[in-house]
Amino acid sequence: MYRQERGATYLFVMLAVVLMGISVTVAAKQWKAVVQRDQEAELLARGIEIQNAIAAYSGQQKKGRVVPGEIYPLTLEELTKQPKPVLRKAYQDPITGGDWEYMRDPAGRIKGVKSKSTAQPFKEHDFPPALRHFEGLASYNAWVFQFPNASTPQVPQAAPVVPGTPGAPGTTPVIPAPTAPAPPAGSPTPTP
Repeated sequence: MYRQERGATYLFVMLAVVLMGISVTVAAKQWKAVVQRDQEAELLARGIEIQNAIAAYSGQQKKGRVVPGEIYPLTLEELTKQPKPVLRKAYQDPITGGDWEYMRDPAGRIKGVKSKSTAQPFKEHDFPPALRHFEGLASYNAWVFQFPNASTPQVPQAAPVVPGTPGAPGTTPVIPAPTAPAPPAGSPTPTP
């Protein structure tokens, strides 16, 4: 009888170990999802902050000058060290914990950032207005935070106005002189 009880106890202990292993696995998967959602929210917040900082930097650099297009920084640190910093600090990619992948203009300046992670995001819809172009993208690497972007309304560049031409600021508009209407056909022509 004693030997049978030992076998049953051993069986119950093994069953308890298996159930604990399963519950730990489920909890780990849930914890991983919670951590990824937190990193994803941080990616969106930091990405928007960097995107807005690049826009502010360009606006500050162009202030008082007529320059076509945008002016971008060479590094993210440049956004933090101006007389008027536009970014609190040069953030790391929250998903990978490393450097961002930089989106550069033809001159090699940073016009945006994106994560190097190819993981699938949880959020696929209901993005803020500045990020509506993220709808349905399948990886964090496809989330590009740049200025201007596909969700930013584009202001058309006005053609330069040459002083002295009609419509230029500071010139008097040219108003055509009124002309007398032609007399109707078949009516006598007045003589002066």
